[in-house]
Amino acid sequence: MVTGATRTDREMAVPAAAVAVVDLLNSRPYANMPDKLDDPERVAQVLRPFGQEDGVPSAQRLDLVRAVRSDLLALVDAADPADAAGGWAAFSGRVSAVTFQQDFSVPGQVELRQVAGDPVVGRITQDVAALVGAGDWSRLRLCANDVCREVFYDTTRNRSRRWHSYEYCGNRTNVAAYRARVAGSGSTSVRQG
Repeated sequence: MVTGATRTDREMAVPAAAVAVVDLLNSRPYANMPDKLDDPERVAQVLRPFGQEDGVPSAQRLDLVRAVRSDLLALVDAADPADAAGGWAAFSGRVSAVTFQQDFSVPGQVELRQVAGDPVVGRITQDVAALVGAGDWSRLRLCANDVCREVFYDTTRNRSRRWHSYEYCGNRTNVAAYRARVAGSGSTSVRQG
């Protein structure tokens, strides 16, 4: 899980929008985990940052959120700009019923106020837009461990992190690769002391 509270010299703070979007993407079924949107307690936890009141959302809202989640996951997993362009078009089409209006009521500030569409999907859309606008969308990554595939927010300066947790996925992947190389070479090493 991504948190904004932990910060090391090599990491930066994770924006609240990124925490919410990562949690939404990780609500999907993956790595032997069930779909969190099927559990009434967990769905409230996942959707609360997007304005979902306590209680079970309507089936229509859940279907729409699942579809938006799939669109966003495809974008995180896009291998090249052509795949991403198609993904952004699919996401844009899916959220096209969400309409915003500029609000200039506070001097020197402008806010986008949602005037149509599902409010939870509207907030998801705003958070995604905030990440894209800040240049941070590319920091959302899938864990390179094919068994895991957890989404995480890459806090490294050069955006090179590959695993959601080096201690768990990175180390296991590196050890497995080393063992495969040693087994494939057919040689045994003898320690001389």
